[in-house]
Amino acid sequence: MFWAEAAPALAYLLGVLAIPESPRFLVARGRTAEAERVFARAGGGDVAGLVSEVRQSLAGAARPRLTDLLEPGTRLIRPVVWVGIGLSALQQLVGINIVFYYGEVLWEAAGSTPADALRNNVITGLTNILATVVAITLIDRVGRKPLLLAGSVGMAVTLAAEAAVFATGHLDAAGRLQLGSTGAVAGLVAANLYVVAFGVSWGPVVWVMLGEMFGNRYRGAALAVAASAQWLANFLVTVTFPPLLAEAGLAGAYAVYTLAAVLSFFFVLWFVTETRGKRLEQM
Repeated sequence: MFWAEAAPALAYLLGVLAIPESPRFLVARGRTAEAERVFARAGGGDVAGLVSEVRQSLAGAARPRLTDLLEPGTRLIRPVVWVGIGLSALQQLVGINIVFYYGEVLWEAAGSTPADALRNNVITGLTNILATVVAITLIDRVGRKPLLLAGSVGMAVTLAAEAAVFATGHLDAAGRLQLGSTGAVAGLVAANLYVVAFGVSWGPVVWVMLGEMFGNRYRGAALAVAASAQWLANFLVTVTFPPLLAEAGLAGAYAVYTLAAVLSFFFVLWFVTETRGKRLEQM
């Protein structure tokens, strides 16, 4: 199993070698010619002008510090940093990694055999990959915010459907949840549609926005804090699922994630600004 996982890790290493260095990093280190080549490779147009714009945005910038996250002259954290933290946390609070971490446990709790549960988990993983490919084709055409809003609606509807399906099940003599054939099919369809809704929106789009939404002078620190918030939320959701499953069942657990999906819609609607077509220097 571990040798098999080493193969994509090696492929990732080889792929990283082909990625050009950030032109902003190169300009900050005085390697202007290399930065111009990277901009030219990316089809930047006026590469000299772009380098000049980057140089101006970096003027006076120091090594990233957590104090960079404060509004100048105050002790208040910049609002955009809170938005980044909110996006990161909500991406996990909708329960997506429960589907991947506890896939077999989840489906066995819904009455599937171990073999069927494993098959369902494989289908879910493949669905997520295909949905992410779709997101790649849409993100620069539709925009970040519309995809997030649509994804929130899709996740809320499908999670609510999952909760309703599991609420209709009954426990057998061993205390295992049993679904009828119709309920089992509906649950599987809703679960995969949920993964599609996440995969074309919150999965990739949040990471794209985190890389675009912060100004150059504080983006290093802001990205570090936002990523930390994401992993903390991931940890919180992961460790709370088993006791939540024991106390409230699958219907109760999915109801909690449904509420998070609804919250994510209004969070994006009220607080997130579109970043499509804007350079980092414009943020």
